[in-house]
Amino acid sequence: MENQRRGGVDVKLTKPKVAKAAVTLPEFNAQVFLDSAGIAKTVMKYGRGEAIFTQGEACDHVLYIQSGGVKLSVLSKTGKEAVVAMLGPGDFFGEGCLAGQALRMGSATAITPSAILRVRKRQMADLLHKQSTMSDRFISHMLTRNIRIEEDLIDQLFNSSEKRLARTLLLLARYGKQSLPVRMVPKISQDTLAEMVGTTRSRVNFFLNKFKKLGFIEYRGETPIKINNSLLSVVLHD
Repeated sequence: MENQRRGGVDVKLTKPKVAKAAVTLPEFNAQVFLDSAGIAKTVMKYGRGEAIFTQGEACDHVLYIQSGGVKLSVLSKTGKEAVVAMLGPGDFFGEGCLAGQALRMGSATAITPSAILRVRKRQMADLLHKQSTMSDRFISHMLTRNIRIEEDLIDQLFNSSEKRLARTLLLLARYGKQSLPVRMVPKISQDTLAEMVGTTRSRVNFFLNKFKKLGFIEYRGETPIKINNSLLSVVLHD
């Protein structure tokens, strides 16, 4: 900043401000952090349809999905199963043990061949207390999960089964993830989709065929479903 005298008046000349370039921070990689934390952990491999844990089991581990997909479900006393979440690589689950949950409130099942990292409750709690970076990542994950649960509830209460199915497919394909340029839904049965959407298998089959004819999705038989950007129009349409 400089001063100049013009016509008997001091005039302050201010240099124009140059906008600073935004700094893009690298995305936090929980897997790398867990590997470097020096804690004892076990990686378990599960085939499609295998139980990772079942409702009523002792709750003493936090789990992290390295690869594959996991279905979380709850079984009622009458034997009716409700799917409450579908998770993919980078997601934590089974974290209820950190809040004093002694028994699993639901079941976790692999929907594709999966690699699951298991960390004991005590070790995970110590890690979160000592490592602020990991703690921030974990809190962010939990808040995102809570928002997702609220959105799922609103979806069930107010949206049609067609719109609910479209949203479920987009979520399963992890739509919006920059690391996944090709959006594919893991191989999943129409019965499971019906449980998630809250409708019948026949309705799911009807809407899948409709989406396919309109070019929103691509699939043949038992192959994974490819999601096209146009499917988003079903969710956004009022």
